[in-house]
Amino acid sequence: MLFMAEMTVKIPASLDPQLVEQLKADEKAMSQRLQREGKWRHLWRVVGQYANVSIFDVGDNDELHTLLTMLPLYPYMEIKVTPLAQHGSAIAPN
Repeated sequence: MLFMAEMTVKIPASLDPQLVEQLKADEKAMSQRLQREGKWRHLWRVVGQYANVSIFDVGDNDELHTLLTMLPLYPYMEIKVTPLAQHGSAIAPN
């Protein structure tokens, strides 16, 4: 199943800078692993924001929920998820 996730990161200014850098490094490693596994199919930066638009390809809602809540920056994210379906006018399959 394909899902679009719009993620905005809001890290509190009071958070320890070393912790923030470690969380970012862990987040990068996890996102790249999930991309190599084919679960995180697309990842785009939203210009001018600490935000992204991503496309996930997972088995079901529960798998996506588990994946998102495992992200190191999850406690500092606002996430909007939209399920996707093939459009009848698309010339290429998902």
